[in-house]
Amino acid sequence: MTTSKKNTSQVREVALEVIIEVLEKGGYSHKVLGQALTKYQYLDKQERAFLSRLCEGTIERAIELDYIINQFSKVKVKKQKPVIRNILRMAVYQIRYMDAVPDSAACNEAVKLGVKKGFGTLRGFINGVLRNISRNQEEITYPDQVGEPIKYLSIKYSMPEWIVLKWMKEYDYKTVEGILAKYNQSKATTIRTNLLKTTPEELKASLEKAGVTVKPASYMPYAFYISNYNYLSNLEEFREGLFQVQDESSMLVGEIADVKENNIVIDVCAAPGGKTLHMAEKLKGTGMVYSRDLTYEKTAFIEENVLRLGIKNISVEARDALVLDQDSVGKADVVICDLPCSGLGVIGKKPDIKYKITEEQLSELSKLQQEILKVVTTYVKPGGTLIYSTCTINKEENEDNMNFIVDELRFKLESIDAFLPASLQNETTKAGYLQLIPGVHNTDGFFISRLKKVQ
Repeated sequence: MTTSKKNTSQVREVALEVIIEVLEKGGYSHKVLGQALTKYQYLDKQERAFLSRLCEGTIERAIELDYIINQFSKVKVKKQKPVIRNILRMAVYQIRYMDAVPDSAACNEAVKLGVKKGFGTLRGFINGVLRNISRNQEEITYPDQVGEPIKYLSIKYSMPEWIVLKWMKEYDYKTVEGILAKYNQSKATTIRTNLLKTTPEELKASLEKAGVTVKPASYMPYAFYISNYNYLSNLEEFREGLFQVQDESSMLVGEIADVKENNIVIDVCAAPGGKTLHMAEKLKGTGMVYSRDLTYEKTAFIEENVLRLGIKNISVEARDALVLDQDSVGKADVVICDLPCSGLGVIGKKPDIKYKITEEQLSELSKLQQEILKVVTTYVKPGGTLIYSTCTINKEENEDNMNFIVDELRFKLESIDAFLPASLQNETTKAGYLQLIPGVHNTDGFFISRLKKVQ
């Protein structure tokens, strides 16, 4: 991937700002990069793609990049000034992973950027470290795969050791390595056809006419992977609400919920609204979906998507899921309970999650989920359906909380095989739940269970 000389320095400077905001100041990568791409919409498609790749890749592989830098720098990464360490990270990422960027360009641009940021006295240090790495890539050593498997996986795939260790207790080595490898692969955008406005065939033809690359997704006939577009809002098909960006794992919630016309559905933690919109579409203009989230900022995002897709049978409300809504008790045919979680299943799309989450937070989240469940399960009618889902692959938040619903809240599991393609059916789906695992399945990491309220 190349970028024009005219803007190459500017693009790298913008990338540095994004990376510092995320890795040093705790910003959310998808939001910070999204804001930068919006601000610099005048950059051409190639330059925007370069910016995205450089930011996402550097953030994604920060642990490995630091490990490499520390092998060649007398001043270790933690002791370096934030601007310097992130300039080095960016440059090493280009040297290691961006074949279209000559090593000399990565080194020279890093030095120029250091000078521009007021670190002219360190130009020799930046240049020396990077040229040393560039010349001696064959000498880079990694932890021993057999002797130190946890450390090896942590460094090679840039995942904190405690997360690797946790997964190794729940999955075998091959599965864990598959998860980690999948997270570091480039991702196409997954979209769901709005069947109220168009057909999958018409949408595909229209997008291809606009120059977008469109490929069938893995599980749903109305889902596609799209790539080779500049930005979504530039696509007429997006503006007209012909599709919604949504991972197939999330679409499966809509299938497993199996809503019927005239059903009342409550989606308790709904932002950004993909599942809400899918439910409403399946109701075909009947019934009502009450789409709720904690803040007006989140509900505004849902409303924006509702308006764009032109769906009427949705009521968007800012509500705290921990506070009982007396009017909703016993009212819902279906409650969608996709709760706030660790997000360990979507690290591929939001790589900063792995640097922010702690072991203590995992335990706290599991308890928070149970507190929310105690409230929102009361909204399900006797004989009604509860969908409990998360975007994580952590047993504590998934199977353990599903069992809590069964044992403590008077629900029973129902088989979900009838709602799934044959390739996803297994022993657990017969029992009533599905754990989607990156590297095993072609989706985000996601957990979905279907439970019926005992009458």
